[in-house]
Amino acid sequence: MVGEELQNVVSQKFIHVTTTGRKSRMPRTVELWFAVRNGRVYLSHEGSETDWVKNIRHSDRVSFEIGGKSFTGRARILENGSEEAWGAEVALYEKYYGKASKEIIEDWFSLSKLIAVEPS
Repeated sequence: MVGEELQNVVSQKFIHVTTTGRKSRMPRTVELWFAVRNGRVYLSHEGSETDWVKNIRHSDRVSFEIGGKSFTGRARILENGSEEAWGAEVALYEKYYGKASKEIIEDWFSLSKLIAVEPS
């Protein structure tokens, strides 16, 4: 059921991800680009870790909204260079920019952290 609902919103441009503040315990929501691949939602963050990434390190439970549909899941930061991270990079790049060579995609994400969200 979740997989079908997720497939119905893959063409949306933005996702709103809500994490729990590590210190405040209050919900914190950010708007991001996303891609869906193999039933997982992939996110990317470039540069220094921001609060939402730190929040995921502290608690993997997240909620997210895409195209007016609400979901919950568990998030995890992917290991750079892993097969799953490469698949996430390709899915994200191709969704927003189209096909590209491996070198271009690797360069684009060279300073990024990839996050996978497993919907529940």
